[in-house]
Amino acid sequence: MIKNIALLILIILVGYLLFWPVSIDPVAWQAPEAPALEGPYASNSALAQSRSLAVDDGTGPEDVAIDSDGFLYVGYVDGRIVRFNPDGSNPDLIADTKGRPLGLDFDPQGNLIVADGYKGLLSISPSGAIAALSQRANGVDYKFTDDVDADSNGVIYFTDASSKFGPALHARDDILEHGGHGRLLRYDPASDQTQVLLDGLQFANGVALSRDEDFVLVNETGSYRIVRYWLKGDKAGSHDVFFDNLPGIPDGISSNGNGTFWVALFSPRNAMLDAMSDKPLLRKVAFRLPSFLQPQPAHHGFVLGLNEQGEVTHNLQDTSADAFAPITSVEQHGNTLYLGSLTAPRFATYPLPANDPATVSEQDPSNATN
Repeated sequence: MIKNIALLILIILVGYLLFWPVSIDPVAWQAPEAPALEGPYASNSALAQSRSLAVDDGTGPEDVAIDSDGFLYVGYVDGRIVRFNPDGSNPDLIADTKGRPLGLDFDPQGNLIVADGYKGLLSISPSGAIAALSQRANGVDYKFTDDVDADSNGVIYFTDASSKFGPALHARDDILEHGGHGRLLRYDPASDQTQVLLDGLQFANGVALSRDEDFVLVNETGSYRIVRYWLKGDKAGSHDVFFDNLPGIPDGISSNGNGTFWVALFSPRNAMLDAMSDKPLLRKVAFRLPSFLQPQPAHHGFVLGLNEQGEVTHNLQDTSADAFAPITSVEQHGNTLYLGSLTAPRFATYPLPANDPATVSEQDPSNATN
């Protein structure tokens, strides 16, 4: 009797794992072999020097924006946009989007541009008034507006990470499916028009303009790479791969306005996830498992610096138990990096050495944060 019950339970379990309907329809692909954490990616403890700010003032300050006076702005999972003094003190509620603010940047007029995962592309005036700029393109609504960067003329480049899976379903669903639902977009406030620059991206995430604004980069999280879209010159309108086969899962990217891109890696690559890349059925089975049995990101702070030729210039990590992680954004202001996180109840700062080639003067007009 007990054996029969056990067999029945086993049959039900196998049937569930193989046939229970799920929201993803995985596409087979071949993940490249992950680079070892050695050489330019050697494990280190540089980020152990980071300092936490605004501890327990809110959850999930995914991005940090810095205004011309050095005040810090973050968006929390509950929809609040909060401003802090340059030292992280004195939280001041600026606005509440009633959504999920993710990427943040200031336009030349001093408006805070927000990529809100639920509400689309928003603009928040210095008085706190919220205006919706763009919520759909080419007849397709945004499901996961993710990151944003405004150019010197106020034209806004942003991403819709997935037109199928929204923030409530998490990035995991889109990445496990690998269906190419991401888009890179451009919004022109002069014409109030939005243009799709690239589609078919594998979870289009962070976006950053080059120093001369001749190209824009977009992180393709699901393919572990960075794509470049040319804006000027003979290649204008075309795109290529700027950096392939990253050692981690890329999230945000920003430019310091002086030739350095900062790439936030959510975690190092996951061997189990990569091994399942060409096995769609196995990915469906994994999706049906309890979350604690699914591939999990390592608790590992990880930031790379790249120059405009796609060469690694900085490798900042922290593998300790109390590391600030996951890191989802890196913004430079002066000699300081500001680190955001999708899930942590705090954000953090990291001081660049005074002789670091990436350091720029806070008074230098080329010191841009995205």
